Amino acid sequence: MRSLSSDLQTTGLAPRLVAWRVLEAVGDGAYADLALERELKRQPLPPRDRALATELAYGAIRQRRCLDLWLDRFGKVPAAKQPPRLRWLLHIGLQQLLHADRVPSSAAVSTAVELAKRQRLANLAPVVNGLLRAAARAIAAGETLPLPDDPKQRLAVEHSLPDWLVHELWDRIGPERTAELAAASHRIPSLDLRINPLRCSLDTQLQAFADAGVAATAIAGLPQGIQLSGRTGSLPQLPGFAEGHWCVQDRAAQRIAPLLGLSPGLRVLDACAAPGGKATHIAELMGDQGEVLALDVAANRLQQVQVNADRLGLSCIKPDRADATDLELLPDRSFDRVLLDVPCSGLGTLARHVDARWSLKPEAMEELTHLQAQLLDQGARLTAPGGRLVYATCTVHPAENREQVQAFLADQPSWQLQQPMLELWPRPDQPGDGFFAAVLSPVG
Repeated sequence: MRSLSSDLQTTGLAPRLVAWRVLEAVGDGAYADLALERELKRQPLPPRDRALATELAYGAIRQRRCLDLWLDRFGKVPAAKQPPRLRWLLHIGLQQLLHADRVPSSAAVSTAVELAKRQRLANLAPVVNGLLRAAARAIAAGETLPLPDDPKQRLAVEHSLPDWLVHELWDRIGPERTAELAAASHRIPSLDLRINPLRCSLDTQLQAFADAGVAATAIAGLPQGIQLSGRTGSLPQLPGFAEGHWCVQDRAAQRIAPLLGLSPGLRVLDACAAPGGKATHIAELMGDQGEVLALDVAANRLQQVQVNADRLGLSCIKPDRADATDLELLPDRSFDRVLLDVPCSGLGTLARHVDARWSLKPEAMEELTHLQAQLLDQGARLTAPGGRLVYATCTVHPAENREQVQAFLADQPSWQLQQPMLELWPRPDQPGDGFFAAVLSPVG
């Protein structure tokens, strides 16, 4: 007798079921990437189905607002009042009808109906069938969603963003930058790697990828950067992963650690280190000579710092659990370099963290800026004379970036900005996350 798992695979239901479960988990507050990882372990898929599950899950989460508007248009019950499981299943079907060119509309409808029948929604299968068939006919006829006249609301609907977020950014960074950020939030992020120069050269790793049939190119301006393209399969199975030749790190993030001006033998604090991308970069740039104290308040995330350090063969990283806003046990001016890659709104990484646009709330902005100011004060206290502090975020909001640094300098006349602030803006036509960094140092 054929197993349920085998049956799901042969009927094309497996990737759609994975995507559906991811949407359910995110709807309950889970992070999309962790939910997808968990579901793919629960339901292993071949590469093609794995790619489809990822595309459907992430795409439907990005497009949540637009998909809800389609449900409102064809459903008898508004999307927000539908049973969550039904709402997310309909989102999977609509995402295929609207954005999955390779999937026939008949398959998008029939698989959603079949999943409803098999996954405890049998009594609602006729609803799924009727709504998706109506939507399919409308989409085939070229119908589109009506857009509001107000330019801010229109942008929010077009790019499936919360109204408050578009209004906030429009007022703070202007309509042009807001429109670019909105468009970039739907870009499929590039898959960037950082070569570990202590174990491998960039050219050697490029050749290893070429020999394995993996499309890889060097990233201009980044001595350790490689971009992968096309289908790669499971990353841990790629050449060089097990040997610690490389790790995954976005090209924008790769520009932060070098700002510290590192050399062997320094004592460095990475105050918000998990999961360890920048801590390991620091250790590599120091030739694994010196000390990198990698702190984080989350014990489970801190474990990943050690896992990454071990795989890359880096022994100078010392992970420790601590709240970086309260480091009174550490002596004043005891670090040559301090990195504050602070918690932020993550507005520069909306394309990569597809659930962030829905989980971020307006009231969080004030809490974040207060936290960031506390971290800056702690970092300044711990930086030695002649040392350097780098304040970094993956957001584009001025209150978290330029204004935060300006307020710090106004309150700390014994500190100075050492070089122009780095501002990397996400653009729809260019790879890379949005990032900000300021290099600060004590005067004298």
